[in-house]
Amino acid sequence: MTGWRNNAGTTIDRSRRVNFTWAGRSYEGFGGDTLASALLANGASIVGRSFKYHRPRGLIAAGLEEPNAIVQLEAGAATIPNMKATQVELYEGLVASPVNSWPSATFDVLAVNSLVKRFIPAAFYYKTFLWPNWHLFERWIRKAAGLGVAPQHPDPDPYEHRFENIDTLVVGSGAAGLAAAEAAAASGAQVLLVETDAVLGGGLLASTEPVEDQSPAAWRDSALSRLRALPNVKILARTMAFGFYDHGLVALCERLSDHLPLLQRSGPRQRLWKVRCRRAILATGAFERPIAFSGNDIPGVMLASAAQTYALRYGVVPGRRIVVAANNDSGYEAAFALQDAGATIVAIVDTRAEAPVAAQAASRSIRVIFSSAPVSARGGRRVKSLSIGDAAGGSARETLQCDTILTAGGWNPAVHLHSQSGGSLAFDEALQAFLPSQSVQEAPCVGAAAGLFDIEAAISGARAIARGDEPIRSVPVAVGPTRHFADGDVAAQTAWLDFQNDVTVADVQLASRESFRSVEHLKRYTTLGMASDQGKTSNVAGIGVLSHLLGKPPQAIGTTKFRPPYDPVTIGGFAGRAVGQDLMPVAHLAAHHEQMAAGAQMEQYGGWLRAAWYRKSDEAEEAAVRREVLAVRNSVGLFDASPLGKIEVKGPDAAEFLQRMYVNGVRNLKVDRCRYGLMLNEHGVVYDDGVFARIGENHFLVGTTSGHAAAITDIFNEWLQCEWRDLNVLVENVTTGWAVMNVAGPKARDVLKTVGTDIDLSSAAFPHMTYREGRVAGVEARVERVSFSGELSYEVAVPWSYGASLWNCFMRAGRKFGIAPFGIEALMVMRVEKGFLHIGSDTDGTTYPQDVGFGPAIAKKPDDFVGRRSTTRPDGLRSDRRQLVGLEVVDGGGPIPIGAHLLPRGSTDPRGTEGWVTSSVMSPTLQKPLAMALVAAGSARMGEDVRTWHLGQTRRARIVDPRAYDPEGARLDV
Repeated sequence: MTGWRNNAGTTIDRSRRVNFTWAGRSYEGFGGDTLASALLANGASIVGRSFKYHRPRGLIAAGLEEPNAIVQLEAGAATIPNMKATQVELYEGLVASPVNSWPSATFDVLAVNSLVKRFIPAAFYYKTFLWPNWHLFERWIRKAAGLGVAPQHPDPDPYEHRFENIDTLVVGSGAAGLAAAEAAAASGAQVLLVETDAVLGGGLLASTEPVEDQSPAAWRDSALSRLRALPNVKILARTMAFGFYDHGLVALCERLSDHLPLLQRSGPRQRLWKVRCRRAILATGAFERPIAFSGNDIPGVMLASAAQTYALRYGVVPGRRIVVAANNDSGYEAAFALQDAGATIVAIVDTRAEAPVAAQAASRSIRVIFSSAPVSARGGRRVKSLSIGDAAGGSARETLQCDTILTAGGWNPAVHLHSQSGGSLAFDEALQAFLPSQSVQEAPCVGAAAGLFDIEAAISGARAIARGDEPIRSVPVAVGPTRHFADGDVAAQTAWLDFQNDVTVADVQLASRESFRSVEHLKRYTTLGMASDQGKTSNVAGIGVLSHLLGKPPQAIGTTKFRPPYDPVTIGGFAGRAVGQDLMPVAHLAAHHEQMAAGAQMEQYGGWLRAAWYRKSDEAEEAAVRREVLAVRNSVGLFDASPLGKIEVKGPDAAEFLQRMYVNGVRNLKVDRCRYGLMLNEHGVVYDDGVFARIGENHFLVGTTSGHAAAITDIFNEWLQCEWRDLNVLVENVTTGWAVMNVAGPKARDVLKTVGTDIDLSSAAFPHMTYREGRVAGVEARVERVSFSGELSYEVAVPWSYGASLWNCFMRAGRKFGIAPFGIEALMVMRVEKGFLHIGSDTDGTTYPQDVGFGPAIAKKPDDFVGRRSTTRPDGLRSDRRQLVGLEVVDGGGPIPIGAHLLPRGSTDPRGTEGWVTSSVMSPTLQKPLAMALVAAGSARMGEDVRTWHLGQTRRARIVDPRAYDPEGARLDV
């Protein structure tokens, strides 16, 4: 390709020279150039290599349909792989390189693949590498796979999300889009106009056809001036509509700083918009089709519309001697534009028998060859000649010397968003293209996207649709015949359909012969349309070949599914600010800083940053946990229980509702009493547990685990809104409204008295599992006497803003009693000593309530509840189900590892496991290791000696009651 720069160009700024680096060499362009136009202007012929055969590739297109010029931008953390050079705006200091080539695009070692092309046709990977062993080939295949290189460092750029509600969204700023936006705004609607390009105008930027008696530039400038003056119109350039979802949701990706030099970038790099619109008007334009012939992938073969764009918009002419191969009038327009730009038009090769526009070509002394089609191109690093023959078929009859071949094979409307919205397509025989048919959502297509290629008709139709009128459709201009390839045609081997993935006509023929004739099967068998351009230049051509082979109309074959995104979107754009710590923000306790000052070693639990243990000077974790446990057992400890879920359930039917939600009975619970509750999912599997308190006749405070508070609130509301709509109940998650401090240990009552409270703390007035309200340390508080440690314990809840103060009050008041803050690890040790269940540790996705000791509770409860029926399925009634038991270590060793399997008697194979250890600790209180396990028929095997297996080592243990410490619960009733 012998590209060169002339003096034209509607969107470049010649006063601003821009230096950039391509493949290690320095070049110069102008402001307003894309990387593609700048490379073309500097005479770059080869800009990449194809994926499979590593054939040399030149520019084909000028927009996002470009399949060949795939580049890697910048280096280090700022690197971006697999960008289309046609979409990269040139900026000072830009560094870019081709992908999928080594050592360079001009000389690629793997081009040797082309020499063995006949041995690696479509789907060869499904048929080879099976013998002798796939892994012998895997390393080399993986090394050859992929295109660009993913960054190895975190993305340094921020991203953000925005939300918008709008009356009318107009996608595309060509003539039809501008006309539609103006007409919609005139009706008073709030209008959002988006354009993926940096400059608004669409096809007007590269056209010479008058628009309503004005030049394209004048008409565009006038329309934009009027739109920008309207208060109800918002315009976003560099913004791609990439997905159309249900209920008028359209996703946009706005590029905010991609076009700026790296050192000048600040703020978000991209912004993802989620737009809800009452109506979307799709003015997305159309893509020109290439023409299949032998050698049509040689650098120098380009779409005619792309060459016209480069010449008129960027002032870059792709060659000196040009042949235009066309089957419709648009090829002539391109030829005239390039002749005016200074190129020599060797000939226009037209598949039609005649065309009125040929007279204009004759007046320009351009030779027109009718009823002819390209047969084969010749050249290596760039085109040197084109052989032509009869359009009906046959061998070549004439060779035209040229350095550039432009193809104008007709137009495919960009129906992607229409299809994503649920709309159907219909094949138009005259245009040989799929057009929008029925719409599901309010999303009409206008202009070229609707198959209207006459600019006046496109404008009038767009205005009519925007006003809600019935548009007048023009008669489409028919395209000429295309050359059909007979099955087995030798030329089909080198007639390319998908340029990036190296799919030829012969590959489609092979798929047809091997019965992969569904369009979806064809896509996956040949990889047609699976490249980064998503088949924008190849899919319809491939469907046309398959249609001819099968003798079925394209409408019967159909298209593959159009899925978002319409064009690749960065992962950062989807993530927005949800990266790093913001991916799953960790909640902090009200007394976070006070606990850190006390030596808290923080870890994440259920979405909260909580103290795992508290360090004193240089002590290790094991010693700290032992100290904390003994402090609670012998004196008093302080634990922050604020993250435990707190859900208020209120209303006349609150008791009835909870009766249906929990395994335990709730209806008979008295006011100011607490009860442990077990919750199942609909499959009967244990889902959550906690303590609920009846704080009023129709008012309950439901406790949940920390990680399930929000989920259970949603579950409650779903049942109330969808199943039991007759129940009068309100549900509110108040977890973050209350800070909860748990004072536990024999001296807990003394500490609470020292802090000061008007609640009678005597055992008779305030027994275990009761609830009281009153003032604690001068603040209104809710107090539950419940325990997960097995000791005298009070959970004191105050408004969140008082949480830190309450912590400090307890620590000061408890100093004389030897109070010690304790963390999650110490609490877990104490609950194992007591044999208390911990959901998620001692249960899995198959655990039923009867497996954890709730069989009698179910039998006693006459009412139905969520999951009850599932527990009575045959699987739930098996006698050999895994049940929760305790394990006593009898071999004198330390704690048994969590996850260790219980071996069947006489077996050494863990694959026949009878269960596994779920919790295991070294008990500071009892000075021996303790464990809990899910064991087959465990409750009937008390006292049985068993063996555990872990990583090849076996241990001896005995199945016992899990309640190793204070089994009678005497310490809870003091």
